Amino acid sequence: MSLSGLPPTANASSGGITAEALAQRLRETLQPTSLEVIDDSHLHAGHAGANGTGLGTHFRVRIRSARFGGRSPLARHRLVYDALQDFLDQGLHALAIDARVPDT
Repeated sequence: MSLSGLPPTANASSGGITAEALAQRLRETLQPTSLEVIDDSHLHAGHAGANGTGLGTHFRVRIRSARFGGRSPLARHRLVYDALQDFLDQGLHALAIDARVPDT
């Protein structure tokens, strides 16, 4: 089980870390009003954290959720990282996060 309380949705044997797997987890845990997950792994080939396996390692996340209300930007990022912890354990190397409340 992950910190989010949900089972992992991706691993090397199930096809790896994908933008859709990350988006599914974020939808389940943070109920966003809008969400965009972009796989930038191909831009980091040969850089630190790029694993050369074709598995996703670098992603951009743009998320709007009422769950972020009253929280600092750092606390919002922590919620995203907590939701995706098991992906980080599987080789997710970098997340660029834009986390806001709806209508901002």
